[in-house]
Amino acid sequence: MAEDLKYRLLQTNEEYRELVSKHHTLDDRLHELESKPHLTDAEQIEEVSLKKRKLHIKDRMESILREHSNPNQSQPLTA
Repeated sequence: MAEDLKYRLLQTNEEYRELVSKHHTLDDRLHELESKPHLTDAEQIEEVSLKKRKLHIKDRMESILREHSNPNQSQPLTA
């Protein structure tokens, strides 16, 4: 079910699609850095920054998934 929703969002939700693309790009760069035997100081800082950005993007992707899996849950309750 979650995979179906992810696929549907990739087809219909521009924000989700852009986030997935950015997440993939950051992941590729992290793999490049991790493959190096030694990182310069600048690369170490870049690695930390990339991990934080990637996590932020992942959090937003999960938020979009939750919004679309339970659309009624995001509505405020009225008495």
